Amino acid sequence: MLKLFTRHPATVGESYLEHLFAAGGFAVSLLLATVACAVHALLPFLFEQTASARIAALYARMVSNRESKGSDSIDPEEPESIESDPFDSHESRLTAP
Repeated sequence: MLKLFTRHPATVGESYLEHLFAAGGFAVSLLLATVACAVHALLPFLFEQTASARIAALYARMVSNRESKGSDSIDPEEPESIESDPFDSHESRLTAP
């Protein structure tokens, strides 16, 4: 039973608690990006690049964390790679929500 909670975190070089806080931080950031997208849908002149920049920053952080921990293994249930960077045409700075 314990393996259910530790298998995936171990594949990315984290303990259960480290993964809990890292994934929770990603969830909060994605929630803010979701709100920015919803506002942008109604008012297209606001938050023009906020969500895409936030997602690109999260992806960079995830890859950097895996590399720094020496964990290049991928969970078999996750995609092995991203073929192209959908964010390369956007600025990498975050716009305040």
